[in-house]
Amino acid sequence: MAKLEDTSAFDPDALGGAVVGVACELRGHDSGVHMHRRGQLLWARQGCIRITLESRLCLLPPSRAAWIPPGTPHRARMTNVVDYRSLWFDEALSTRLPMDVRVIDVGPLLGAVIEPLALAAFDEDWSRDRNQHLVGLSVHEIREAPTQPMLLPMPQDRRLAVLRDNPDRLPPELQELAQHVGATEKTIGRIFLRQTGMSYQPWRQQWRVIRATELLALRHPVSFVAGELGFASDSAFIAFFRQMLGCTPGAFFRR
Repeated sequence: MAKLEDTSAFDPDALGGAVVGVACELRGHDSGVHMHRRGQLLWARQGCIRITLESRLCLLPPSRAAWIPPGTPHRARMTNVVDYRSLWFDEALSTRLPMDVRVIDVGPLLGAVIEPLALAAFDEDWSRDRNQHLVGLSVHEIREAPTQPMLLPMPQDRRLAVLRDNPDRLPPELQELAQHVGATEKTIGRIFLRQTGMSYQPWRQQWRVIRATELLALRHPVSFVAGELGFASDSAFIAFFRQMLGCTPGAFFRR
């Protein structure tokens, strides 16, 4: 196990084990843009991690994990204290795992499996007895875990740079955005469908639920979050959150 500091230069690709794990607690960490030859599972036990990908934003709220396939450029930022576990799987194991980035629920079984993998020595032999079963079970649980809608594709059209350059600001209504960029609402709708696979309104709603989850994870009260995201009342925000994620904000974080 490694306890990393903010300035540590840690390279899991330089190690030889089938699985490399670390257990860390960091504040205000920014990894910078980088990639690994190994696939990475990043689990936020406490706190919130924002992951920036080439054309997507990804949020990692508490008790959720991100699977990042090998060779994927990404940047992880932690604005508060984050207690996390990270596992890197070698090429042979990574080929048995998803080929796309995804955010997954970490249930009790997966959490119990991640912990000994993250706490093990770097030279641990994973090919024998109990260790072999742990690795196999971790691969199965990651592959089968329920996914969360915490990935947001970003439009790359230069006219929509205002959305990419201000990822924390509530995106305007479609009519206002059209006036701002000097394009018709239909043109913007076509751009979004082509570049994100979503029309503008569903994209804006997904941005709202991701940002809401981030603000709540940073311990802002519901009333503050509702106001920041343009809801007329707390109850309207809670109803929206339940519609998007299937539970209230309180239930989401208790789970």
